[in-house]
Amino acid sequence: MAAKQNKLKTFHWEGTDQNGRRQSGDMKAQSQSSLRSTLRQQGIAAQKIRPKSGLEQMMQGSGGRRKKITPGDIAMFMRQLTTMMQAGVPLVQAFDIVGRGHDNPSMSELILDIKGDVEAGIGLADALRKHPLYFDDLICNLVEAGEQGGVLDTLLDKIATYKEKTEAIKKKIKGALFYPVFVLLAAFGITAFLLIFVIPVFEELFQGFGADLPAFTQAVIDLSEFVRGTGGLMIVGIIAAIVVTFTAGKKRSRKFNYFLDRMMLKVPVFGDVVRKSAMARFSRTLATMFAAGVPLVDALDSVAGATGNRVYGNAVQGIRQEVASGQSLNQSTEQTHLFPHMVVQMIAIGEEAGSLDTMLLKVADFYEEEVDNTIGAISSLLQPMIMIILGVLIGGLVIAMYLPIFKLAATI
Repeated sequence: MAAKQNKLKTFHWEGTDQNGRRQSGDMKAQSQSSLRSTLRQQGIAAQKIRPKSGLEQMMQGSGGRRKKITPGDIAMFMRQLTTMMQAGVPLVQAFDIVGRGHDNPSMSELILDIKGDVEAGIGLADALRKHPLYFDDLICNLVEAGEQGGVLDTLLDKIATYKEKTEAIKKKIKGALFYPVFVLLAAFGITAFLLIFVIPVFEELFQGFGADLPAFTQAVIDLSEFVRGTGGLMIVGIIAAIVVTFTAGKKRSRKFNYFLDRMMLKVPVFGDVVRKSAMARFSRTLATMFAAGVPLVDALDSVAGATGNRVYGNAVQGIRQEVASGQSLNQSTEQTHLFPHMVVQMIAIGEEAGSLDTMLLKVADFYEEEVDNTIGAISSLLQPMIMIILGVLIGGLVIAMYLPIFKLAATI
C-alpha cells in the first residue's frame, strides 16, 4: 500500500461540470487516465490535465500555507459549492472536491475542517459559525434557513451571487482609487529624488555664474536644502506619525471609524460612490435574506453590518428598532433621511404588492449600474487631472533649473 501511495502524482485539471460551468483544481492520482475516470464519476468532463511541477507543489506545501484567505476566496468557494450541489454531488463529497482542488492551501485547510464537522453530524450553518472571521451572520443565517427549508442549493446560489456582486463593487472602487494614488505617490517620489540628488548638482553649477538667480529657481534651491536638512526628517516623521495614528485609530476606535465613514460621505464625487454602493449592498442583502424566508427584523440585524458604511449601518439598526415596534419598513427608511426617495417608494410598492425582495433586487441592480457609471466617469476625469499635477510638480522643477541658463544665454 505504501509503495502504491508513493506513486501518486499531483495533477492540475480543468473541465466542465454537468451544467457546463468551468471548474478547475488539483488532485492526486496514479495517472492522467485514472484522474479522468475519477472526475467523470464526479460529473466533471476533464478538458485539460497536466502534472504539477515540483516547484509548484513545494510552494503550495510550504509558503502557500500562510497565504491569507480573502473575501474573493470565500465567494469562489460558495460558487463552487453551489455548482457541486446543483450537479447532484453529495455535500461531503463536494467539500472534498472543492477543498482539495483549491489554489490557496489556507482555504483548502478551512474547507476540509468544515467538511470534518459536517461528517461528524454537525449542521453546515453551525460548522460555518465556528469560523466567524470568514463567514458572517448573514451567510450563516441564510445557510441555516436553507437547511431548515430543504432548499440549501438554492440558498447557496443566492449567497454566491450576493458575495460575487459585493466583491465586484469593492474591486471597482479599489481599482478606481489605486491608479491615481499609485501615480501620485510615484510623482512625489520622483519629486523627492530630484530635490535630494539632482537640484544640488545644478546649485553647484549656478554658484559659478556670479549672478542673482531667478526667484523661482532660488525658491526651488531653498526647498531642496530644506528637504536635505532637518526638514526632510521632519516631513518623514510627520507622515509616519499620521500613518501610525490613523492605523491605530482605525483598529481600536469605533468613534474614529464612524467619523471616517461620515466624512467619506461628504467627499465630493467619491462620497456619491460610497453612498450608491451602500444603497446597492443594503438592497441586495435585504432582498437575499427576505427571499430566503428570514424574518424582516432578523434580516435587518444582519444587513446593518453589510452596508459597508457605519453611518448607514447605524441607520439600519434604527430602522430595525422601528420595524420591531410595528412601523412599516418604508416609513422607517424614510425617517433616516439617508435613503433616496426612489428607494423608499420602491420599498413601499414592494410591501404593498408582497414582492419586497423583487423590488429590492431592482434597486440593487440600479445602484450597481450607477456605481459602474460613476466610477467610469471618475476615471475619465482623473487622468487629465493627474497629468496636470505631474506637469506642475516635475515640469516646474525642470523649468526652475533651466531659467538661469536661459537668462545667461540672453545676456551673451
